[in-house]
Amino acid sequence: MKTVKVYGPGCKRCEATETLVRDTASKLGIEVDVEKVTDAKSITMAGVMSTPGLSVDGKLVHSGGVPDAAKLENWLST
Repeated sequence: MKTVKVYGPGCKRCEATETLVRDTASKLGIEVDVEKVTDAKSITMAGVMSTPGLSVDGKLVHSGGVPDAAKLENWLST
C-alpha cells in the first residue's frame, strides 16, 4: 500500500489532486492511503512552497498545481 499525502489549504486544486490520486490508483489497481494535510506549519515543514503538494511514501514529488496524470501514474507505480 502506498501512502500519499496531499498538502494544501483545502482549495479546489487540492481537492482535484486528491480525486486524481484516488482515481489513478484505482485505475492502476494500487491500494493507497490518502491523507490531506491542511495545517500551514506541516505544509511548510514538508518543503511545500506552493500548493497543492504531493508526497508518495514520504517523498515530496510535486508542488504547485494539479499534477500531470502520466507523472502521477509513474509516482504511484514505483
